[in-house]
Amino acid sequence: MALFSATPAPTLQFSQGSQGSQSLNRRSSVFSARQSVAPGQVANQSFFAQAPIPAGVPRDPRPLKDRNYQTTIGQELMDYMSQNAFEQEMKHALTNKTMSSPTQKDFNFMFQWLYNRIDPGYRFMKSIDAEVPPILKQLRYPFEKSITKSQLSAVGGQNWSTFLGMLHWMMQLAKQMEQYAIGTYDDACVEAGFEVYQDRVRFEFMSDAYRTWMSMDDDQDGEMEVLLKPHVDSMVAKLDEANSKYIEQVKILEAEQRALQDQIDELEKRSNRAEKLDEQIEILEGDRVKFETYEDAITKKLVKNEARNQKLLEGVKEAKGQLQQVEQERAELQAAVDKQGIPMQEIDRMNSENERLKTGLEHASQRLAESRSKVTKNEGSASQKLELLERAVQEYNSTGYQIGIIPASAELADEKNFELHLNVNEAPNFRASRTRRSESPEPDRLLADPTTGYQPQHLLNLDIKGHVKNGILTLRKTVSERKNAAAEEDMKKKELLDQVKDAVEEKQQEVEGLSHRLRAAESEFEKTKDVCC
Repeated sequence: MALFSATPAPTLQFSQGSQGSQSLNRRSSVFSARQSVAPGQVANQSFFAQAPIPAGVPRDPRPLKDRNYQTTIGQELMDYMSQNAFEQEMKHALTNKTMSSPTQKDFNFMFQWLYNRIDPGYRFMKSIDAEVPPILKQLRYPFEKSITKSQLSAVGGQNWSTFLGMLHWMMQLAKQMEQYAIGTYDDACVEAGFEVYQDRVRFEFMSDAYRTWMSMDDDQDGEMEVLLKPHVDSMVAKLDEANSKYIEQVKILEAEQRALQDQIDELEKRSNRAEKLDEQIEILEGDRVKFETYEDAITKKLVKNEARNQKLLEGVKEAKGQLQQVEQERAELQAAVDKQGIPMQEIDRMNSENERLKTGLEHASQRLAESRSKVTKNEGSASQKLELLERAVQEYNSTGYQIGIIPASAELADEKNFELHLNVNEAPNFRASRTRRSESPEPDRLLADPTTGYQPQHLLNLDIKGHVKNGILTLRKTVSERKNAAAEEDMKKKELLDQVKDAVEEKQQEVEGLSHRLRAAESEFEKTKDVCC
């Protein structure tokens, strides 16, 4: 199914001086941005307007490395080619592995077929690595800078996802051109403010003219203006027909505008007094609104003041009742003191002692809070150091596994145990050391028992400076001896290899000398043979 008769091309020049360049570019289509109107004119936005391509190599947002995504777009591409007779047109069969591990030939046929869906008049004349880059640039493929010629000459393998995404993009472009050809997007374009009909008329003219130009022979360049005149006349007639309805609408609107303007002028003459009254009404209305707003504010203030006064009166009554109660309690206490016969000096001394005890309690509470803060800080520091020790032990054990000294049955362990373990509690309850008032406190990870911490020599199951260090030094000595022996053996083999190379070079030189002598003898033989014969 043909999509369009041809692709958009620049405006054709009918002068004789451009015939040479036209004949050179006759077999290649050109995609380029163009202006719908001349500079300085105002027109609707063109449907074919395109944004400039950003600088640099853009990143493809599609998940092309995802296998599921590759399967999905590959199946869409396969279905599209099957539905549009790819195998009949290209005389090339597709298999189930075409979209997962294609050959270079599969890619070449698929690319050529898809581009011919977009530009039926194009003919591939060069190799695929020379044809594809300019085509992608003309199509404005967003990610054409990420495709190199070396990749195009060896499609498949790790870079197949890039070319699969490119082919899928070309398929979507071909589908959109099909939809545009049948007018699917016309209503949406009109709603968005794009001028569709005029663009379509110009596009049909360019397509028909391009098809006529492609079918011309080289000796018909002088008849180009005559051959293209029917297309120009058809385009002018269609544009005039499209503009006629707008001209009629403009005339009707201009007549309505004149009638409305006359009515406005008549009403303005009669509305001078009404405007003054309206101004006075507006001023009075504004004053009324301001007065109502002021009245509402005063009313709200009165309500708030009344509520505040009521609360103050209730507070005064409550304070009087509390004062009477305090006076009564004071009289009762004074009577009880008089009955006990305690002198005033003793009462003053008891009050002073009470104040001193309160002050001492506050100081003790403050020192307790400071002590708890220090304990918390020290516990945090100890926890960090314990975590560092655990990471060091894990790193040591991991390294031991890698070099082969852990476990004891490893190759380099020599039946010795080099694996480290931390002997600490497992319950990470760091507040147990500060709150030991429960009957059955949980074990603290930082304490060996409820009162004391761990000693350094009790944290690890092995003696680091004794057992572990001596074993590692012995292992290092053994490895160093093996390394030196291997280096000596390698040196001997290198010397032997150098000797063999020298001997081979000498033999090659002898062979070259013999070859030279053989050629000289053959030449002498040929000369002698020519003389004898």
